[in-house]
Amino acid sequence: MSNGTYRKGREMVTITINGEKKQYPQGMIYEEIAKEYQPSYKDMIALVIENGKIRELIKPANKDCELTFITIRNSIGHKTYVRTATMMLVKAVYDVLGREKVKKVKMEFAIGQGYYCRIKMDEKLTGKHVEQIGQRMREMVEQDIPITKRSYPIDDAMEIFRQNKMEDKQKLFRYRRSSFVNIYCLDGYYDYYYGYMLPSTGYMKYFDVMHYEDGILLLIPGMETPDKIEYFEPREKFFHTLMTSANWGEMMGIDSVGDLNDTICDGQIHDMILVQEALQERRIGEIAKEIVEKGNVKFVLIAGPSSSGKTTFSHRLSIQLRTYGKIPHPIALDDYFVNRDDTPRDENGDYNFECLEAIDIKKFNEDMNQLLQGETVELPQFNFKLGKREYHGNFKTLGKEDILVIEGIHGLNPAATFSMPDESKFKIYISALTSINVDEHNRIPTTDGRLIRRMVRDARTRGTCARRTIEMWPSVRRGEEQYIFPFQESADEMFNSVLIYELAVLKQYAEPLLFGIKKSDPEYYEAKRLLKFLEYFQGIDSKNVPSNSICREFIGGSYFNV
Repeated sequence: MSNGTYRKGREMVTITINGEKKQYPQGMIYEEIAKEYQPSYKDMIALVIENGKIRELIKPANKDCELTFITIRNSIGHKTYVRTATMMLVKAVYDVLGREKVKKVKMEFAIGQGYYCRIKMDEKLTGKHVEQIGQRMREMVEQDIPITKRSYPIDDAMEIFRQNKMEDKQKLFRYRRSSFVNIYCLDGYYDYYYGYMLPSTGYMKYFDVMHYEDGILLLIPGMETPDKIEYFEPREKFFHTLMTSANWGEMMGIDSVGDLNDTICDGQIHDMILVQEALQERRIGEIAKEIVEKGNVKFVLIAGPSSSGKTTFSHRLSIQLRTYGKIPHPIALDDYFVNRDDTPRDENGDYNFECLEAIDIKKFNEDMNQLLQGETVELPQFNFKLGKREYHGNFKTLGKEDILVIEGIHGLNPAATFSMPDESKFKIYISALTSINVDEHNRIPTTDGRLIRRMVRDARTRGTCARRTIEMWPSVRRGEEQYIFPFQESADEMFNSVLIYELAVLKQYAEPLLFGIKKSDPEYYEAKRLLKFLEYFQGIDSKNVPSNSICREFIGGSYFNV
């Protein structure tokens, strides 16, 4: 369906597409042009790039330009698809359950390709309700309802939020510097969404909903398979870890970025930081107690994706273990990297440091079993500058109370510890799961938080520019999907390392790095998106961050010298 029309006789504009110049009536919306070129693309076109700027399909062609298309197989296009599905879900919830009965609809977090949504109302959400909500969404697809966008002065936008009882958005835009706010409308339902939107509901061919726990799971195709809903495999430990973090936020009165900004501006940030850090420390202490109570544990294996804070966690866990009379010895699995020349390469010919074969698993298992048998072993240290393993007299012998605390991305993979007895192992998965939203309907993707963490750390410790970190990120993510995430449910315990306040701290470090990315760089659009995202946060001075905080692993100044 077209969201706009154009009149005959209007002036023509020249648009260059794939090197070919074509003329179109001025004011024709990009959706009509995209339809013309869609047969040449395997995947659905979601957005266009007009002279280097990303535009929605409802945008009219008003001037001569060069045009390229973005499909849903692209990260930005896929996010647009998810965002549109979210708006349809919220609208369907109100349509089915009644706007007057629903107090809150909150998109909580992602689980695989599913997005968990909690609904606050007087009655209990049932499977029948979810079935009706899914049916209403499918009706919307059939009806092909336009999704319109209008820019409102900030005061008018705030009035719309007030009338629709969107207190979270009122809080958010209280701190917004811009004079105007873009608000989307779907069949009389008004809302703000952080990012782009598809032109109409007819584009949403692939989705599903299911009743999960006490909420709704919105299932969306992955970026690699945009026309297929993958089978959802429940991840109970992962889910309950996420819910614990969400409940911490609610307990502290910080559910959204607006709440966080209120806390900062009210001068309560110091106390909030201390409470958050104390909650994490309590959780680390609980895990240490469980390790001790299990008995016979000699190897604590800590795994997690890039920038999840594994190193700091391992040191803090070690301190907690010492309170029980244990003698912990932190070890990095990375010290068992094979020499650089022996490192496998990926499909692009680059070194693949993420794969299991990049680790000398045989030598690692030999050393660990010798230690278990009471023998003395000299442990290696990998020299990352020279790309080889070295030995510097680090001899270890395990006594009765000694425990090795081993961190590395492959820690939960059974193949990495194939010869080590299960009864001597305790496995911990470290996640970095963002626990607050921009607002009730706009999630903060977990990967965004980790990317910002890594960007700041890479610049500080490795001299790596933000452009390079963003460039490498898709490869890092593929490695995680392949080598880390499949094993997370096998963990004995999970720990969420994200701090509710950290993005307000990281903001000061990340923004100058992102501004350094040039418009001509392919990573510019991602940098621009992240800069826009960080604008929502009021900054926090890093002096407020304790020296043992996981946040210090990224900004520097850690007590643990990480």
